[in-house]
Amino acid sequence: MTTTTTRFEVHHDGVTIPVSRGGRGRPLILCPGLSSSQADLHELIVLLRRDHDVLTFDLRGHGLSSAAERYTFDAFLGDLIAVMADLPRLELLSPPVLVGYSLGADLAVHYAAEHPDSVAELVLIDGANPVPEPFLTEADLPEFRAMWESLAVWNEAAEGTVRQVLLGAQQILDLNIEVDAVRSRILDRYREIDCPISMIMSAAMASGGGDERAEWRDRNWRAGIERLVREHPHIVTTWVDADHRLVSTHAPEVARIIRSVKHPVIQHVSLTDRSSGRPA
Repeated sequence: MTTTTTRFEVHHDGVTIPVSRGGRGRPLILCPGLSSSQADLHELIVLLRRDHDVLTFDLRGHGLSSAAERYTFDAFLGDLIAVMADLPRLELLSPPVLVGYSLGADLAVHYAAEHPDSVAELVLIDGANPVPEPFLTEADLPEFRAMWESLAVWNEAAEGTVRQVLLGAQQILDLNIEVDAVRSRILDRYREIDCPISMIMSAAMASGGGDERAEWRDRNWRAGIERLVREHPHIVTTWVDADHRLVSTHAPEVARIIRSVKHPVIQHVSLTDRSSGRPA
């Protein structure tokens, strides 16, 4: 099916955020993650447009978005809030499904917690994970600093293109450390959300590195979701046999899961019922 793509800009905090819209059906907002852009998610976007009116955008310093003075979690959350605040003028048919990938999943959880009734459903792809232990310790910093410094060479080559990432290696490292802290408190945010939630998670988030530390990261990743589902058993979780790049390497499978997930009926109970231990 061929659909027309419309493009417009949202201006916020001195940043120009490019937004794209295409497809037909149930509204869906797709929020990219750190070091990913609309261009990186192109195949997934095209597939989702078969069943959804899809809006997506580039976070500050990514893709066609402009550079910014701040690259903090709250700054990126402000970008999502600004895009969502622009939706009323678009006259969507219904409240949207909010899909977030990686950092975008964490942003989606915080947005939904702060703006109740603004989204119909959350789909969180390989992010927003309340892992029991931080991923980055002091011992990990040299490894990750070297990795992001090597990626900076690729980022420089992509500058000026739809796949550019304007953050430097230290800014990416600082943001990852901040996200670790955000995830240590994210269970409190889940408790504030009343809409259905789906998780699509990579089974080998650490890229199947094979070394002891990579295996620990994968165990920690799975333990975080197990922890989340114990507290929120109505969250629907699907594991994909892939690493963190699953939105690119397994786009058809991810799109199929988003289209097909069915949520159980949630029986809402009063605070009195919850404190008495009566099952929800």
